[in-house]
Amino acid sequence: MKSVLETRPIYHHNDESIIGHVFCSFLAVVLRKELQDRIARKGWKLEWNHIIADVDAIEEITLRHQNLVFRLLTEATGSAGKVFQAVGIALPPVLRDGPPER
Repeated sequence: MKSVLETRPIYHHNDESIIGHVFCSFLAVVLRKELQDRIARKGWKLEWNHIIADVDAIEEITLRHQNLVFRLLTEATGSAGKVFQAVGIALPPVLRDGPPER
């Protein structure tokens, strides 16, 4: 089962932690399949490693100048925009003012 879920070695010391680890791995597989299905329904052919790299590259940067705070979102390049579109999530504006949300 670990090879199907692609889990790493489990070094937990109690049953609850092991169950949680396997559950999270299973949930990741289910979510990946759902994302791949949504992308396929759009007719797009996106490579999984590109999806991971492109979404991972999106960052929010907080800029402070005197008493001003701005949040800058890096550009969604490659397949990232299509991934967000496939799941119905709109990216926030590139530039926003105010402190980071917590």
